[in-house]
Amino acid sequence: MEGPMPVAFTAHGNPMNALGGNPFARFLARWGESLPRPQAVLCVSAHWERSPLAVTASERPETVHDFYGFPPELYRLRYPAPGSPALAARTRQLLVAAGFLCQEEQSRGLDHGVWSPLMHLLPGCDVPVVQLSLPRGVPPNAHVEIGRALAPLRKEGILIIGSGNLVHNLIAADLRDREAPVAAWALRFDGWVKQCLQEWNLEALSTPWEAGPAGRDAHPTLEHYAPLLVVCGAADPEPRVAFPFEGFEHGSLSMRCVQLS
Repeated sequence: MEGPMPVAFTAHGNPMNALGGNPFARFLARWGESLPRPQAVLCVSAHWERSPLAVTASERPETVHDFYGFPPELYRLRYPAPGSPALAARTRQLLVAAGFLCQEEQSRGLDHGVWSPLMHLLPGCDVPVVQLSLPRGVPPNAHVEIGRALAPLRKEGILIIGSGNLVHNLIAADLRDREAPVAAWALRFDGWVKQCLQEWNLEALSTPWEAGPAGRDAHPTLEHYAPLLVVCGAADPEPRVAFPFEGFEHGSLSMRCVQLS
């Protein structure tokens, strides 16, 4: 493709989405077909926090089933995409140059925040995948700076993906009912994120607890929100913003996806 790759934030929601057969999984397949084919994927997931930062460097990362209580068929799923030690080294180089500590991790596999959406986005398992951890114990705007450090990868054919949920409160979720009515506070926060992205208000997005309506209800902790900030940092200064999917699962899990270019 001409020009840099877009950047994307994908929801992952219930791990059962990995099995497919629902509207969100079908959407992911269509979205993957519409994206330019990357040389490799660098993914930041809500499910790996590490200080200092770390990046997977295995040539064959394992599929990590980091959840419990689900049907056996979910644990039989594998996403055998190759890794990329070269991309891991390049990622570390960029982060260190920007002042971040970063280590290469040989033994870490890909958690479900990575492989469950990629099962449908890139079902061929033939594009190399590297996972970068989130930092632990840093202010939200530090995630934007991490994204800015990684932005050069876009001109090298790398698709940067953040994976989380823009509203994520499992205590408030009705996990028995995927179609449960959506809580009003969850709708307000999700709508606020959409508006901030449309207005490209990174200052507000970087203070979700303070600026967002019902911010602490939407995110008792910020690990499912932080990947969005990494993606925003890697985007163009005034990007085109698209929302290829909107909706909720279980009454309080936003499945909104974002594409920036």
